Amino acid sequence: MSDSVDRSTKISLLKEPVVKRVCDALDKSSDRGWRRLGEIVGGERRLRVSSNDMEMCSLKVLELEGSPSRMLLRLMGERGCTTGHLMDYLVTLGNTEAVQCLKTSALQILIQPQSLALISGHNLRLSCHAVGKSPVQYQWFKRHEEVPNCSSPDLVISPVHLKDAGFYICRVNCGDTFEFSKWAQVDVLNVTRSYAPGQSYHSLEGRLKLAIQPQSQQLHVGEALQLECGAVGRPIPRYQWHRNGVPILNGTKRKLMIPHVMLDHHGRYRCEISSSSERMWTNEVDVVIAPRISVQITGATECSEDDFYAIGGGCSELFLNSVPEQLYATDKVALLIGNLSYRNHPQLKAPMVDVYDLTNLLRQLNFKVVSLLDLTESEMRNAVDEFLLLLHKGVYGLLYYAGHGYENYGNSFMVPVDAPNPYRSANCLCVQSILKLMQEKETDLNVFLLDMCRKRNFHDDSTPNVVLRVTANIVFGYATCQDAEAFELSSSGFTNGVFVKFLKKRLLDNEKITVVLDRVAEDMGQFDATKGKQALEIRSSLSERRALTDPIQPCDSADLAHADSRQWAKAHELPESMSLDFDCGAQIKLGFAAEFSNVLVIYTHIVKKPEDMSFCQAHVTDFSQELDVDPKEMNRETPEETGIYLLSSSLPQHCLYTRLSSLQKLREELVFTVCLQVTFPAMDDDPVHWTKSINIGKPLIARLDLHRAMRRNSCLQTCLMPHSPSHSPCHSPRPEHCLHLHHGLYQAQDHSRLSPLHHAYEHPQGAVGGSGDSYYENLSRCHTASLSSSPGRPSIPIEASDDINELQTVFINSLQLQQP
Repeated sequence: MSDSVDRSTKISLLKEPVVKRVCDALDKSSDRGWRRLGEIVGGERRLRVSSNDMEMCSLKVLELEGSPSRMLLRLMGERGCTTGHLMDYLVTLGNTEAVQCLKTSALQILIQPQSLALISGHNLRLSCHAVGKSPVQYQWFKRHEEVPNCSSPDLVISPVHLKDAGFYICRVNCGDTFEFSKWAQVDVLNVTRSYAPGQSYHSLEGRLKLAIQPQSQQLHVGEALQLECGAVGRPIPRYQWHRNGVPILNGTKRKLMIPHVMLDHHGRYRCEISSSSERMWTNEVDVVIAPRISVQITGATECSEDDFYAIGGGCSELFLNSVPEQLYATDKVALLIGNLSYRNHPQLKAPMVDVYDLTNLLRQLNFKVVSLLDLTESEMRNAVDEFLLLLHKGVYGLLYYAGHGYENYGNSFMVPVDAPNPYRSANCLCVQSILKLMQEKETDLNVFLLDMCRKRNFHDDSTPNVVLRVTANIVFGYATCQDAEAFELSSSGFTNGVFVKFLKKRLLDNEKITVVLDRVAEDMGQFDATKGKQALEIRSSLSERRALTDPIQPCDSADLAHADSRQWAKAHELPESMSLDFDCGAQIKLGFAAEFSNVLVIYTHIVKKPEDMSFCQAHVTDFSQELDVDPKEMNRETPEETGIYLLSSSLPQHCLYTRLSSLQKLREELVFTVCLQVTFPAMDDDPVHWTKSINIGKPLIARLDLHRAMRRNSCLQTCLMPHSPSHSPCHSPRPEHCLHLHHGLYQAQDHSRLSPLHHAYEHPQGAVGGSGDSYYENLSRCHTASLSSSPGRPSIPIEASDDINELQTVFINSLQLQQP
């Protein structure tokens, strides 16, 4: 056996462990690393590694576990670089460690054991095959213990039992050299029904089969919740539990356990089960949580059961201890709008993160949520109209807005992304006018969370004549006080605005909504960065203990509400994933995900590639010009490259990703082309193309036609009521050290220092702010692939099994001295 791999082998065909070792050696070296390798290769005309290529490689350091060396090797491989060429370049570079990685070891494991899930009573087989310069020996382990009489390449347990579940690994010896295989997890399901008697597990291999469905549960506060599902297949299935359509943090095992449930754990649960090429869902089940009622009896007395429940019986006083009357909503509906990409005003960043986080939290509270980014005036008005259609007697309605705004004479105005400069009330939406329409619906709770500036707009001297009824169900949460600004903080990644930064920590609390906002105000008051500049203001007429956590109890006569809800639900359904078969024998999976109600993610994945192909890739193209898709951000290898920062962790890997925003602008069905590009060695690797036209209808919010002309009875009519004559007061002289707006930042008049705050939702037309006192946070920002998650609640999901990665290092180290 030669000491190195075949020099004619293309580096794109190198095995992953070899590539990883080479990349690690190059990434960690400063003077003999990937940059110097790029300079050497750049001098070779046949590979053409340019300065732009090197810049693309350098950007990989911004990604989680990103490797510039891997990107460089991929570019070299695409341009025909062989292992022999790479070996010569590494020798020239002088990186002996990287050169050694390309040498063939005296012992190589060719077949690794695969994790799998199977049913108790079936036959288990794990395989590990290796080659060496001398005969090889095998020894299987389960965790840290040797498996008796298992010294062959195949570990066979027939039949397998529940006790056999766990983690297995194989040690292979060749003379004085030994290697460990990869870990393999075996999950054994206890299923009462079974497949055909004596059926081997291999007859089920390669396909996911659902074996255990979760069951609905009714629990009391403080009891333990355990939901279980299960599927069989090889490789072992992956699990992700969802509650009310939202992925549960750390809910990635077969069994979801919450040791002490709270009221806000009630909802509808289901689990997404997937493998490398398949995905399925379990049934959706209801988990009902009832409060515990404690009864206190004053004095010693003897009562019968009838006496206990009798009103005015002869017993001593009985009362419920701290258990208020449970209030219900007939439904819960939320409209969330985040405007950030303004055409004529400063751009914002935080609204996208804020809307995304609040969407996930409100769905956990059983709200029907629509989340929209970057709406024009007509689109905002039509979205409000659709929102109003879902409001009926007893409904809880919540409107959240983040973007530019202003307040004149007690009326708040939300600024659309197409508002002119300067803008006036006729170009904006009046919040009080929307409230007036909500009052007509006889809702039980109207909540407005306005994350925007409340400065005077001196360009607008009109006053909307909005007459509101006196009702005891209105709550306003303003991100800042009257005649003040709201801020977003600058940081190295995506962050929330100040308001949502603290709101998301309290939103799931089972408290009256005004109590929740009071606590948010207290938290904001302790934040040094905005102390003295931004403070939450609460206005409320709420007389009952209404909470966002209140359960839903539909009314008896709800036919109209159900019809509107069905229409709304249709507008939030994702297109079905599909498999595309091409004449060349390749099979492509086309999948879809929703980042917001008007933002669709499309991803393509190669499911089947014929052996005679050297390269196979599928990309999407030919989208409607209404969507204004940038071709440079389509069909990228990571979600982050195409602008998908918030949803990236829940998308499948090894795909090409495309993000389509502004779906509300679609006037026709969405039709696009899937283009398959392949190369064959027999055709000198010249690319060959196949195409398919795909029609997915109107996805998500596009079905509601928000682009249409405004309705006669829309909120436009109330927003543009006759104005009372008024004149804005004269500008007072500016203080010597006031801050001026300058490209989204506040700047001291003497220019000696900058405040650390972006003026996030400011009135960008002459507002005056307070002075900045200190430099609290870094002003620079760049997009990153991850967001910090919401703070954990007292009872968070606890998983039932360990992770393979947690075993690897400790276990292998413990076995180093155990070789024969």
